[in-house]
Amino acid sequence: MAASKPQARATPQGSVWIEWLARNPSWFLAFATLIVLLPFASKPFHIDDPLFVWVARHIQSHPADPYGFNVNWYGYDWPLWDITKNPPLACYYLAAAGSVLGWSEMALHGAFLLPAVAVVLGTYRLATRLCQRPLLAAFLTLFTPIFLVSSTTLMCDVPMLAFWVWALVFWMEGTERKRPGYFATAAALMSLAALTKYFGACLLPLVAVWSVGRKRPVREWLGWLALPVIALAAYQLATRALYGHGLLADAGKYATAIHGSSEVQSLLTALTFTGGCLATVTFFAPFLWARRELIIGGIASIAVVAILFVVVRSTLPTSPAAEEIVQILLWALGGFSVLALAIADFYRRRDADSLLLACWVLGTFIFTAFFNWIINGRSLLPMTIPAAILVARRLEQRASAGVKFSPMALFVPAFAGGLLAIWVTVADYFLALAPQAAAGAVHSTYGNGSHRLWFQGHWGFQYYMEKDGATALDLQHLQLTQGDYIAMPSGNSNVYPLKEPVTELETFSVPPFGCLTTMDKETGAGFYASLWGPLPFAFGSVTPQSVTVFAYDPTGEVQKTGAQKGK
Repeated sequence: MAASKPQARATPQGSVWIEWLARNPSWFLAFATLIVLLPFASKPFHIDDPLFVWVARHIQSHPADPYGFNVNWYGYDWPLWDITKNPPLACYYLAAAGSVLGWSEMALHGAFLLPAVAVVLGTYRLATRLCQRPLLAAFLTLFTPIFLVSSTTLMCDVPMLAFWVWALVFWMEGTERKRPGYFATAAALMSLAALTKYFGACLLPLVAVWSVGRKRPVREWLGWLALPVIALAAYQLATRALYGHGLLADAGKYATAIHGSSEVQSLLTALTFTGGCLATVTFFAPFLWARRELIIGGIASIAVVAILFVVVRSTLPTSPAAEEIVQILLWALGGFSVLALAIADFYRRRDADSLLLACWVLGTFIFTAFFNWIINGRSLLPMTIPAAILVARRLEQRASAGVKFSPMALFVPAFAGGLLAIWVTVADYFLALAPQAAAGAVHSTYGNGSHRLWFQGHWGFQYYMEKDGATALDLQHLQLTQGDYIAMPSGNSNVYPLKEPVTELETFSVPPFGCLTTMDKETGAGFYASLWGPLPFAFGSVTPQSVTVFAYDPTGEVQKTGAQKGK
């Protein structure tokens, strides 16, 4: 009798999906990026987001004049072209998205998911050329505090990085395949990167260094770099014709004029921001160095950080709290580890790829520490990709030397870093919610009476106050009348004490999100500007955001109870 045929076993539906995703890592990474970022799509407009939204709205009616209007951003009415220090390409993207999807927070953040996905996929594509664990490099890029937080804003940083990484991919592949079309695409992407954020122009020397390191004939690639140079020159001439001076040169002058920190303080703050913004990379440090290297490097780093801290501390008006000191030292050591990783990789390999990664990391760090107008997390965002790739390369180098790590051992720093990154992103989300909630409370109480509602403060608070009908106070041309209301937020930018006769009416307070924040002077958190503090994010007792409402009262007749009713 013939043997019966074996019955095929049904494959569970979940296993099918897992196998499919394993065969299609790009789809897997795209889904992972969307899953992580979609919960933040309703985030209120935050920090400089309103500037980008206002420009995008203006572009709809004046596409050839993106900055041709005034805005009150510093306490007085001023031309926007003299306020913004970024090129307008991200705003054109927002204008296109807004015209199709609408201008809600959900719609615009949804549109910005595309460049975030492009960064992660570009990292994977680039990492396949530079390391054996490209999936790890892509995940480390995704799950860093700086990338997740930046991906929940409407500012130009993530779109610039998307153009940046894909420009490198096409440039490298064009070099290998000797395809003019690849070089042309790379040059076009470089131009777009520079017109999205001026730092994108740093791609030109970066690809030149890599090409020289690969010993490619100069005639093969140098001419392609003329395209982004021409694009920037055209932008400079066009903005000079529109606004009286070129905005590219103006941004450079602004950065050098405003940067006021001492070199020692800038170095320590930049190290702290590097270690914190790349916390996931920092957590891998014990796995990246041999015990002897870890001990010697750790002692040397602690000594340097301690010296820097003592020097900086002597210049501060008040002594930092103990928990702030601990966080500064921890993340500064992490910053040293990131820089040492780039240097060590180049020292061992000494090839064009290691030179590229070292210049990418060190160049971003030096620009942020000493040339940018202020140290902030956004300026360090380009470092995320090479740092993640360097971790993968270092693990490979240690594995080839006989060092073995169990999957669970490597999972611990990856999980801890990813968890912290999500936590920081949630904290920043709630930080953005507070001004929106405060603006709504102020307007519901004081915005419907017979007296006008004015306010100081900017960022997201300004957007939502103006959206509800309030007016930013022009300190140079006050138009107050008896009984008008003035809302004064805490923890905001460009808020000045009132010199006019006023009566304090009421304070609206929004409790903080737990014990972690990205912007708070009391805890030393200054993710968007180190003027707020030397940490990219901070644990501690977070100050509640509050808005105090005053009544303009030169006659002394305003009664608190009557004012609270909006009379």
